[in-house]
Amino acid sequence: MTKNLRMTRTITPDRPAAAPEAPPPDRGLRRRLRHWAAAAPSYAWLTAAGLTLFAVVELALVPGSAITAFGVVVCTASLALRATWPAVGFLTVGAALLSFATDGNMAYATIAGSLIGCFTLGRHRVQHPAILVLAGSLAALTVNLVHIDRWARDGSPGLPALQGTDRFSLGLYAETLVLTVMILGAVSTGDAVRAREETRHTRAAAQSRLLEMERRQAAEAERAAIARELHDMIAHSVSVIAVRAESATYTTPDLSPPARDAFQEIAGTARSSMAELRRLLGVLRTGDDTSRAPLTAPQPSLAGLDELLGQHRTVGGTAELRISGEQVPLPSSWELSAYRIVQEALTNTRRHAPGAHSVVELHYGPRLLSVRVSDDGPGPDPSGSTGRAGHGLVGMAERASLLGGALTTGRGPGGGFLVEAELPW
Repeated sequence: MTKNLRMTRTITPDRPAAAPEAPPPDRGLRRRLRHWAAAAPSYAWLTAAGLTLFAVVELALVPGSAITAFGVVVCTASLALRATWPAVGFLTVGAALLSFATDGNMAYATIAGSLIGCFTLGRHRVQHPAILVLAGSLAALTVNLVHIDRWARDGSPGLPALQGTDRFSLGLYAETLVLTVMILGAVSTGDAVRAREETRHTRAAAQSRLLEMERRQAAEAERAAIARELHDMIAHSVSVIAVRAESATYTTPDLSPPARDAFQEIAGTARSSMAELRRLLGVLRTGDDTSRAPLTAPQPSLAGLDELLGQHRTVGGTAELRISGEQVPLPSSWELSAYRIVQEALTNTRRHAPGAHSVVELHYGPRLLSVRVSDDGPGPDPSGSTGRAGHGLVGMAERASLLGGALTTGRGPGGGFLVEAELPW
């Protein structure tokens, strides 16, 4: 931590802009239709508009009954909603069959519209394809029976008068066969397109999972490499410090009691650092195939602040702890972050203001923990020179930001240096 800062700096997490309020739900039929129209892709509207225009021209050239005209227009115009409401295909096919049953001649626009409607039902699998084909076949048979009844009652040009037994002639049911084949082809094509898209999406999802797995394995390998480097570079040196400090109390018999206590304190601090380092290496080695499980230890919490301040006093500093408000149990992440902020602030005090008196204050407010660490050292440099910037301030700010809080650092009201964090929960 750099002590020579000119002014107070506040680091707060980026907060997303407030989302606009959602409009109230629309329950009117007219507004729902308007929503469907806005959400429908342009190709659905273009198809519906083109076929409807073609149907109007066809009806003008080959006039039909009012029911026929209504069925043709409904068959083509309903295609505009097929992308947002696939079940409209039932209306499209029904209107086409009604027009054919009424007039006896199927317009070209009706043929195209009904095929697109069957394709839509199969493409979105509104029902199982077999059910769709069966329902279409029964509807086609019904239309065919209506035509046969009309031929028997009114007669038909080119066909002889039908007798009672002639109604069962297979030649009269050619319409059913043709319509069933058309429905089967359109529904099967839509279902095949749906299956192909599902296969493509499944393949893309599998590829994404594979890439994610490869990235995770690469990250684990990198963490394992970092753990090995930390172990080789730091763990050996810290262990040597612990052993040398411990052995000095036995190999040097003429040590004074204060010096002996100092060596014991150095050894204890080194052992504590080794435990923290083992825990960190265990985290970094996640997924690494190690022959031994890393040693584990409980995470530091605010309950260990007395011990932390005791360690600070043993190296020449003075410190006191003040706690206000109603103490409540906090989540482990908040406990750990608050502990690390206090630890880093005291470390910076020893580095930049040796011998200064530090005050650690914890205030438990409503859904808020305030952490305040101040000292009576020289404080930031009035000249404004910041010196060499370290990672202490950045680390404390990141810890506060991850919890949705804020960190303030700079000159205290009465001089010295101040670190203040607000951690809401």
